[in-house]
Amino acid sequence: MDILRPTLIRIGGRVYRKNVIQEQAYQHEEEDDFCAGPGDCADEPCDAFVVEETEKGFQCRVEVPSLLYKYIIGKKGETKKRLETETRTSIIIPKLGVEGEIVITGQHRSGVISARTRIDVLLDSFRKKQPFTHFLSLALNQPTIQEKFLQFKGEVLEKCSKDHGVSSSLFQNPAKLHLTLGTLVLLNEQEIQKACDLLQRCKEDFVDQIAGGKPLTVEVVGVEYMNDDPAMTDVLYAKVRMKDGSDRLQMIVDQLVERFVASGLMLKEWDRVKLHATVMNTLFRKDPSAEERNNTMTGKSSFKERESFNGRNILKLFENFCFGEVQLDSVRLSQRFSSDASGYYATSGQLMF
Repeated sequence: MDILRPTLIRIGGRVYRKNVIQEQAYQHEEEDDFCAGPGDCADEPCDAFVVEETEKGFQCRVEVPSLLYKYIIGKKGETKKRLETETRTSIIIPKLGVEGEIVITGQHRSGVISARTRIDVLLDSFRKKQPFTHFLSLALNQPTIQEKFLQFKGEVLEKCSKDHGVSSSLFQNPAKLHLTLGTLVLLNEQEIQKACDLLQRCKEDFVDQIAGGKPLTVEVVGVEYMNDDPAMTDVLYAKVRMKDGSDRLQMIVDQLVERFVASGLMLKEWDRVKLHATVMNTLFRKDPSAEERNNTMTGKSSFKERESFNGRNILKLFENFCFGEVQLDSVRLSQRFSSDASGYYATSGQLMF
């Protein structure tokens, strides 16, 4: 790493540098250590989080999903010991598997703040390595759309089955046709509830005003591919547009993602959400449950797992294929690797238009 250009990490609107320590890393545990910067712990602002004064000094509490405790503890407790020694604090962590708060105590406010900051940076780094658990979606699995999709699938297999890589295993499950707005890593019930509450605030703040308090009518027409060479296609998607020609749907989804990114629940990937419904994906060839994996940096499969297909004829023959119209009436917090009674993803919460 260029020491004059260290990696920067953003947490809660503040910027930290990532310092790599020169010591042996433990497999499946932390590989890097982190510290706030620039400056020492005395320079940390005291209003970044709540630090309480107690009879014995100072105390700070932080809610952490139990799945992430191990990254603060480290192998044989070495990360925790190092944090306590360097910040002159005591860090109390609940038992593994028990949801609760991590409590940091110390005689000096600056030490407590420094320990909390380092824990936040550690958690942010390792959270990004977790496979995503939920995603915001707009369901496109209405019966008329499913029927047209099955017609599309049948015609593609009839007319293009001899094209390299084309097979029935590439097609989306019609019951799970959808638009993905963004993916989330929610590691306990508290984080799921936080996401649900944010959805409702978005409804009150801007969604109802933009949508006019009623469903949005969209058209699903035409197909497009995601990579540079149509002869080596990995993802084929159906294009979605508002029937009235407005950009209201784009406005809603962009503002939703902006809010979720600002809250820390979602990572920013693109400047604008690309409205698309995956209809063919080479990841399905080996894993039919891989619906969302291509849409996120977290948990993304490597290209070596993909066997591309020649999509030239499909793009030519079905360039303007009409999948039909659909009334979008909600944004759902969908759970990955799940199904409800309709065959769609299980819903942890939703925003109704």
